[in-house]
Amino acid sequence: MTSSPTPSLQNEKASETRLEEANEYDFGGESQLPRPPILSEEEERKLWRKIDFRLMPILCVMYLMSFMDRGNAKLQGLETQLNLTGNRYNIVLTMYFIPYCIFECPANLVLKRFRPSLWLPGITVVWGIIMTLMGLVKTYPQLVGVRVCLGVAEAGLFPGVAYYLSLWYPRNALQSRIGLFFGAATIAGAFSGLFAFAISFMSGTQGLLGWSWIFIIEGILTVAVGLVAFLVLVDFPVTAKFLTPEERAFVVWKKKFDNSSVGEEEQFMVKHLYQAFMDWQIWIHILIYMSLIGPLYGITLFLPFGEFSTAISQLLTVPPYIFATIVLGVFAYYSDKLMMRFPFILAAQIMCLIGFSINIADVSSGAKYFGTFLIVAGSYSGFPGIVAWLGNNLCGQYKRGVGMALHIGIGNFSGAIASNIFRTQDKPRFILGHGIELMFVGIGLIFLPITVFVYTRINMKRAQFMDRVAQGLEKKPSAKELRELGDRAPDFKYIL
Repeated sequence: MTSSPTPSLQNEKASETRLEEANEYDFGGESQLPRPPILSEEEERKLWRKIDFRLMPILCVMYLMSFMDRGNAKLQGLETQLNLTGNRYNIVLTMYFIPYCIFECPANLVLKRFRPSLWLPGITVVWGIIMTLMGLVKTYPQLVGVRVCLGVAEAGLFPGVAYYLSLWYPRNALQSRIGLFFGAATIAGAFSGLFAFAISFMSGTQGLLGWSWIFIIEGILTVAVGLVAFLVLVDFPVTAKFLTPEERAFVVWKKKFDNSSVGEEEQFMVKHLYQAFMDWQIWIHILIYMSLIGPLYGITLFLPFGEFSTAISQLLTVPPYIFATIVLGVFAYYSDKLMMRFPFILAAQIMCLIGFSINIADVSSGAKYFGTFLIVAGSYSGFPGIVAWLGNNLCGQYKRGVGMALHIGIGNFSGAIASNIFRTQDKPRFILGHGIELMFVGIGLIFLPITVFVYTRINMKRAQFMDRVAQGLEKKPSAKELRELGDRAPDFKYIL
């Protein structure tokens, strides 16, 4: 890799000063790396593509497998064989979400200690085994018990990967990567319908119905993916052997000073837990998160159209997810390019608002199918932006890890709510379910502009303070103080 022409003496001195300050707080061995090279835009793009090709394929496949089992087994005899009458199916779904939400935060705390290359493939293998066993259950209590275990096993994946990606990619590249990763779930929504349709022809084989084969085959595939991940996945930029020492140095330097002018705080301290729990932005972001994750889980778990035959219902789930994948990609690309999150989240919320308003009305099946397109596209395309937005605005590796886990873990309780609002007795309009989903979207439409207003006001005050520092009217905090302040530092600018 060649370097571009020598930078100006002023920039070189500034870079040296920042590196010297950062080396005082070297917790990962960065000081053993060579000085980061100065790369041209094209060289930097090639480096990020090299990282993408190593990290993203296996992460996407892992998340695709976690989403493959959701929804379609219901149409392949699951309810009938296990006598899931009344609200039993809803309880089965709910008992997955409770441990899933509770264990997300602890999972992110252990991710760094147990290493991503062991932790993420390990939980993938475990939940693959559990999913395989789910295809062998014979009674309703057994199904509930296995679903609880599945929730525990899967809890560490999404928040873990979101946090993991935030350790690799700078702020202006994070949403496109989370979008690519989460796009696997969107593709899974389309592919699982086709997959379930194909597996339906195995119903009766070895005395097992189609729903059993869905879980067994998807579980075996998940275990295989987890075993491959053990061989492919790497830990952190500083130890990534597929990169040259110079490339590692560049990525570490880029990420270290991306969230902070003096480098992020990287050593774990109990105060990081306190800072995360007391940070106003995490709690308001949870409400915005719920505005799309509630609709997302509601539509994912109950999308198969029961008014048609099983085969047609499975196939009708495919086009909305394909459309959603396209919209997700467009949103993620332009959000990173413009370095703005809220306009795309707002657009996603409006799509959900229109979609649920159509579906709650007494209209034709064709109109409701159009509404479903808007709901699926809105909820899936806006979701990566919400996750990336908070990740961008939290500084300090452990605070960000805890904050993102709280954000996703507590926010996912809306998925538990969504599991219980589409009741059998409410067919075909599901007024209660669609009404509560509209409530979630409405909450987001209220708190999204409030968040933007608060961020804008804080950024303005910080800019004014830094102007006074430049004029010698205020004293700038030391590098140590800025590092400890993290996203509350006067030179930290919130992304909108």
